[in-house]
Amino acid sequence: MAGPETPELAAAAEAGGADLVEIGFPFSDPLADGPVIRRAAERALEAGMRTEACLENLRSIRERLSVPLVPMTYASLLEAYGWERFAQDARAAGAESLIVADLPVDVRPELERVQLVAPTSTNERIALAAQRTDGWLYLVTVAGTTGARTELSPALSPLVERTRALTDVPLYAGFGISTPEQAAAAAELADGVVVGSAALLAAEEGPAALERFVGQLRAALA
Repeated sequence: MAGPETPELAAAAEAGGADLVEIGFPFSDPLADGPVIRRAAERALEAGMRTEACLENLRSIRERLSVPLVPMTYASLLEAYGWERFAQDARAAGAESLIVADLPVDVRPELERVQLVAPTSTNERIALAAQRTDGWLYLVTVAGTTGARTELSPALSPLVERTRALTDVPLYAGFGISTPEQAAAAAELADGVVVGSAALLAAEEGPAALERFVGQLRAALA
C-alpha cells in the first residue's frame, strides 16, 4: 500500500526476489479487498495518501527499484482524478501498467490495464479480457475478497484450464495465496503468483521480515 514506508518495503520485496511489485492506491470502500488490505488502506488514508501523494510515492519507489511497478486501485479514484490524466500521470511516475479491481473489461476499453478473470467468468468474458489485457492476465482464484486462506482454492485448476484453451498470454494467480506451499501449488498451474495480504502482514513487521517472506516464496517457486 502506498505510504511513507513503502519505498523501503518495495525495495525489500525486490531484494527478496519479487519479479513485480503491486502498489495499492488506497480507496475508502475497497470492495474486492479483505480485512488486511482494508486496514492498510485505512492507515494510508489517515496518513494523507490521496491520489497525488500516491503518484509521488510511486515515483519515489521507481527511483529505487528496477522491477515493474503496477498500481492497483478502484474505478472511483480514476473517475475523480480523470481517467486519461491518471493513466498518463501513473506512467510518468513509473507504472508499468494498472489494475483497476472493479472495472469490467468492456468499460473504458481505451484504458490499458491488467484484466482480471474469476471462476465465475464466462469463456466469452475470459477471451475478451485476454484480448484486452496489458501484458498478463490476473486470475482471481476465489469468488470473494482478498485475504489469507488455509488452502489453495480448488477453483484455480479449472479456471487455468479454461483460460489456457482461450489464450496464450501469461497467467498470474492471486487472491488467497498466503504461504510458500500454496504459491508452489499455484505456480504448477499458472505462470506466476500474486501475493497481497500475506505480504502486507509480513510488511507490518518491517522490511527485513518482508524480504524474508518474499525470499521464501521465491525459493518455493524455484
